[in-house]
Amino acid sequence: MATTKILLKSRLILEEHGRLLLLKQRKANGGNYTLVGGTVENYEMARQSLIRESEEEAGIILEERNLELVHTLHKKKNKLTRIVLYFRPTAWDGVVQARETKKFKEVDWFPVDQLPGNMTETVRHVLEQYRKGRRYSELVL
Repeated sequence: MATTKILLKSRLILEEHGRLLLLKQRKANGGNYTLVGGTVENYEMARQSLIRESEEEAGIILEERNLELVHTLHKKKNKLTRIVLYFRPTAWDGVVQARETKKFKEVDWFPVDQLPGNMTETVRHVLEQYRKGRRYSELVL
């Protein structure tokens, strides 16, 4: 029987004053807008990973106690299975800027009703589910 490898990721949905924070990938990384976050390393828990990734990628300072789980995505693509946990902070600090400049070109705030067209299908799907108040969704690409 084949073993399925499941990749665990955590992402940040940072919405403030009707605007959503998105990172713009460099062209070599796809050139799309995406959410802050990444893969949960073996030594980390999901919220710890998001705290690390948020500071590394965008200068955002978070605390575990301020992270609320708002959506879980079960995604399958090209024989890969991913579970992605999306958290919303109730408080945060820091100076927002693209810090991993080899991966990301810029960071921008967008009105939630005027999001950019060049987001990945996954990000678009998750934000739609989140806006509808759905806590779980599945996506096969």
